Amino acid sequence: MFHPEDIKRLQEQSKSLLKHADDEQFLLNEVEGLRDCIRFHEHRYYVMNDPLIADVEFDQLYKLLEKIESAHPTLIKPDSPTQRVGAGFTKQFQTAQHLVPMLSLENSYNAEDLLEWDRKARELSGLNELQYCIEPKFDGASISLVYENDQFARGATRGDGVAGEDITLNLKQIKSIPLSAAFSKYGIQQVEIRGEVLMNKKNFQQFNEGLIEQNLPPLANPRNAASGSLRIKDASIVAKRNLEAFIYHLAYVHTEGKSKEIPSHSKSLEMLWDLGFRSPVHEMQVLKGIHAVVDFCKTFEEKRDELPYEIDGLVIKVNEFSLQDKLGMTTHHPRWAIAYKFKARQATSKLLQVEFQVGRTGSVTPVAKIQPVPIGGVTVASISLHNQDFINEKDIRIGDSLLVERAGDVIPYIVKSFPELRTGEEKKITFPTACPICQTNLVKPEEEAVWRCPNDQCDAQVVERMIHFTSKDAMDIRGLGDANIRKFHELGWLKNIPSIYNLPFDAIKKMEGFGAKSITNLSEAIEKSKQQPLYRLINALGIRYVGETTAKTIAQSVEHLLDLSKMSLEQLQEMEDVGVKVAESIHQYFKKKENIETLRELESLGLQLHSIKKKSTGGRLEGKTFLFTGTLNQLKRSQAEEMVEANGGKILSGVSSKLDYLIVGEDAGSKLEKAKKIASIQILDEGGFIKMMG
Repeated sequence: MFHPEDIKRLQEQSKSLLKHADDEQFLLNEVEGLRDCIRFHEHRYYVMNDPLIADVEFDQLYKLLEKIESAHPTLIKPDSPTQRVGAGFTKQFQTAQHLVPMLSLENSYNAEDLLEWDRKARELSGLNELQYCIEPKFDGASISLVYENDQFARGATRGDGVAGEDITLNLKQIKSIPLSAAFSKYGIQQVEIRGEVLMNKKNFQQFNEGLIEQNLPPLANPRNAASGSLRIKDASIVAKRNLEAFIYHLAYVHTEGKSKEIPSHSKSLEMLWDLGFRSPVHEMQVLKGIHAVVDFCKTFEEKRDELPYEIDGLVIKVNEFSLQDKLGMTTHHPRWAIAYKFKARQATSKLLQVEFQVGRTGSVTPVAKIQPVPIGGVTVASISLHNQDFINEKDIRIGDSLLVERAGDVIPYIVKSFPELRTGEEKKITFPTACPICQTNLVKPEEEAVWRCPNDQCDAQVVERMIHFTSKDAMDIRGLGDANIRKFHELGWLKNIPSIYNLPFDAIKKMEGFGAKSITNLSEAIEKSKQQPLYRLINALGIRYVGETTAKTIAQSVEHLLDLSKMSLEQLQEMEDVGVKVAESIHQYFKKKENIETLRELESLGLQLHSIKKKSTGGRLEGKTFLFTGTLNQLKRSQAEEMVEANGGKILSGVSSKLDYLIVGEDAGSKLEKAKKIASIQILDEGGFIKMMG
C-alpha cells in the first residue's frame, strides 16, 4: 500500500506536524497531509502490526486533526480518519459484520482532561455526581465475540469498527474463551461481547527467546505478539502461543421472554465472570465522583508493573447503563467512557552518535546518544548498547530512527531500528580497537561478549573503582559521590583508592559548594568507613564475579584478607559457593603486586583486614541455606537476607545441591527452573517465607 519513498516522506512529515502543533496556520495548510499521516500510521498499526511511532505520538496527531476540524467544520471530508470508527483490515480471513460498531475511546493524559470530561458528563446527565467503574486498559488485540443460544458462534477482530476479520477458529484455541456460556440464565438469546487478547509478560519473554533461537528478530511488545498470533492461518500454531483473553464489555444483547435486568457495567462484569469469562472483576473499582477516580488513577499507575500483563492506562466508564444511554455517543466514541493513558513507555528518536565508556573492570560499553525524548515522565538522552553483538543483532546505525522504551519505567532500552526509514546517510558503528581513554589495545576473551581494556591503571577504571569502593553497599562513604570523585580526580587529589583517606580538606574548604558542615560530614564518613567489616571491604574492591554474598563467604573463610594471596586455585574452590570462574578471578586479583600494595596501604591507614568471625547464634535456621530470586513485594531483599542471618541461616549466591530453600518473588527466572530439578530444595513464595519467620 505504501512505497518505501512514501514511508520516509510520511514519517518525516509526521515529525514536522508534531513540531508545529501550536501553529494553527501551518496545520490548516497541511491538513490533508495530516490525514495522510494518520492513515499511514493506522495501516502500520492495525494491518501490519509494525508501528513506526509510539502510541502517544499517534494520539497527538489524531488530536491535532480533531482540533482543526472542530474549529473549521468546512474542512471535514467524508473519508477523514475522524469520520470513521477504526482502520482497515487484511483479507486473509472472511469479513464478519459486527452487530454494533466497535467505537474508539476518547483519550486523556492528565487530571485536567478527566475533570473536563466529568463536567460534560454531569451536565448531560443533570446530576451533581456520577458513579464510575474503572478497569485496566489492556494493551493487546481487540476482539468481538458473538454467542447464540449459549454457544460461541463467531469471533472477529476490530477491523474498521463496522466489520472485522472472522478469526473464530483461532479464538477457539484460547482457553479463557468458553465454547459455551449459559447466557440463557439471564434470558439472553444472542449477545455480542468485547474484549482483548493478550500475551502476558512471562509468555512474551519466552516467545521472544524462541524467535532469537531461530535467528528471527524479536517482537517489540506483547501487543504485537498477540495481534500477529490472531492472524495466523494455522490454528494449531495459535494454540501454542499461550494467549489470554479479557472480556470487559456487553455491546449488544437480544432477549426473549422474561430476562434478568443488568443495571450497570460493574454488574455486567460480574455476570461475565460468573459465566466463565475472564472479566476484570478483581481489577475493577467502582467509585463516586471524579476526584476519587483521579486519585485511583495516580495510585494505580505507580503499581502497573506488578501486573503480570501490560496495560497502557485505565478505562473510566459511567457505571449505570441508563445513564450511558442518556449520555449517548459521537460518531467516533461514547460520551460515557474515557481512557486515561499512562505516561508513554515507548517513543521514537534518532541515534546521533555513539560514545564508548570504560567500566571499573575494563569493559568497554557503547552508549547511544539520541535526540532527547520524554518517556514515562523522564527525558531520555543516553542508552546503553551493551556490546557489539547487540548492535549487530539490532542492526543499529548512526542516524537511524529508533523505537525506545523504558523497561519497568526505569531502564532505557532500544527495542528496534527502522531500516525502512534510512536515507543512505546512516553510518555503521565502528567498535574501537584501542581503549578510548588510555589507547591500550583492547582484548576480547573467547567466552565473553565484551571488549576490555587490560590496563588496570587506565584513568577510567581507576575512577570507576573509586566510585564503586565508596558506594552504599561497599564502604558507604556518604558525601563522596560520583561527581565529587570525578572532580577530585581531575584536580589530582584522588589518584587511587588509598588516596580517599588522604584528601586535602583544607583545599576542599576553599571550593564552592563545600561548607564547614559538608566537610565535617565527609571527614566523619571517611573515618567511619575504616570500621566496616571485612566482607564490605572485599565487596568494595570490585573483584570480578565477587558480590556481597560471595564476599561474606570469603570473609568467613580467612583470618586475614592477604591470606588469599597464599591460596591456590584448588584451595579457593574449596570455599563454599566459590566455583571455578570466581576462584580464577580472586586468584588473578591477588597475584598482582599493585593490588597487594594497595591492601597493605589500606591496612596502614586503619582499615579492617582481619576477619571477625560470626559466632553461631543457635537460631532456628542454624545450618540452613537460603537464596532469594525475583522481586519481593512485602520485604526488601536485604531485609529478608538479614532476617535469615539473624536466625543462624546462610545466604548462597547460586542454586546447587547445597541450597535448602529458594524464596521466589515475582518474575523469577532461571534459578527457579534450576531449583525445580533438585528434589532436596524447598521452594517457597514470599508469603511462605514470612510465615516461616513468624
